[in-house]
Amino acid sequence: QVELVESGGGLVQAGGSLRLSCTASGTIFSIRYMGWYRQAPGKQRELVAGISSGSGRDTNYADSVKGRFTISRDNAENTVYLQMNSLKPEDTAVYYCKSRLRIGLMSSEYDYWGQGTQVTVSS
Repeated sequence: QVELVESGGGLVQAGGSLRLSCTASGTIFSIRYMGWYRQAPGKQRELVAGISSGSGRDTNYADSVKGRFTISRDNAENTVYLQMNSLKPEDTAVYYCKSRLRIGLMSSEYDYWGQGTQVTVSS
């Protein structure tokens, strides 16, 4: 059983900041990737930022958040963070954490999702 729990969402004024956290727990052998996605009402879920588990900690960002959001992770704690600065009303969405991991040495990799946390940016 694997569980991803997000925290840190809330209501903030435009120009403000929030920091999201997501911790994966349960039977985890290894984590390859962790990322943040978001879904606004009436829109499809989209990638916000992702980070690999390798020593290079390769990251990728949606063009709309580059320069404003920063993703980081703590491998020892199976936790990923999303620092969001200069927030805009169009960043309003439910933010979901995703982790690609395996639960055992011989198991395949699967994607697991958190329950989501609401981020609302007022103008």
